[in-house]
Amino acid sequence: MAGRADQAKLPRFVEPFLEMLMVERGAAANTIEAYRRDLIDYCGFLKSRSVAPDTADSDHIRQYLAGLARQGVKASTAARRLSSLRQFHKFLFAEAIRQDDPTVVIDAPRRGRPLPKIMSEEDVDRLLAAAGADVGPEGTRLQCLLELLYATGMRVSELVTLPVTAVLRDEPFLLIRGKGDKERIVPISLPARLAVNAYLEDRSEHLPDGRESPFLFPSRGKEGHLTRQRFGQILKELALEAGLDPAKVSPHVLRHAFASHLLANGADLRVVQQLLGHADISTTQIYTHVQEERLKALVEANHPLARRRYEG
Repeated sequence: MAGRADQAKLPRFVEPFLEMLMVERGAAANTIEAYRRDLIDYCGFLKSRSVAPDTADSDHIRQYLAGLARQGVKASTAARRLSSLRQFHKFLFAEAIRQDDPTVVIDAPRRGRPLPKIMSEEDVDRLLAAAGADVGPEGTRLQCLLELLYATGMRVSELVTLPVTAVLRDEPFLLIRGKGDKERIVPISLPARLAVNAYLEDRSEHLPDGRESPFLFPSRGKEGHLTRQRFGQILKELALEAGLDPAKVSPHVLRHAFASHLLANGADLRVVQQLLGHADISTTQIYTHVQEERLKALVEANHPLARRRYEG
């Protein structure tokens, strides 16, 4: 709770609200401090318009939220602020300080879903070329990992725990066990199959003390297979060798690249959903937004009217 000096500066009605949070709800000090900051900002906005919290209406709240958006405040932060206002106005209504709650008709700010990081096809080619230049057992394993990941869009956890039996038949597809033990069949490309065959010849070099392992990518670690963390480290080292920004390269980014490149080359969204193992197609639709953003950037950069607008 704020000290006495801060309490004296609190806008009207805020102090009893914070006391209610502390006494009746047992709110933590950090929670109360967050409410205090939010409400001081909100009440300051109202004061600049000669309005008090007990007379503010829904339009005032919308104007406040619109001001946050203009300031570049994140939607998640604005949503938290609105939550503070809801609790505050609910308190004012419950205490009969006002006869209504103006927040009940206010929609929460839409939280934009962040677009996934995507590698271009050229960047993926550079990464694969760098892996191919690494000779020996480490090189064949790395190339196999990359080819499989980019050819199938597997989650990294699915990749590193892939059983060796999944590839021994040299079939043009893989049976992948994903989240919730759900199985899906994913075709693999000829380059990926060739990379797997080359790696299988060197796989014994990675077996712990020469013992057998059920995993395609065995390791001497306690988990018995290459860990996702170690693969991520190796991938960032490879990115440096390929002249790419390591911060923009990860196993998950390659999964994104798989989906994005398929859609860019005409694949059906439902097919991509099945290949990725998404339960809900809305999860897959994020990749269509990536394509839309790319198309918008392409038009703005190359359309003569767009260029003229920026140059004028």
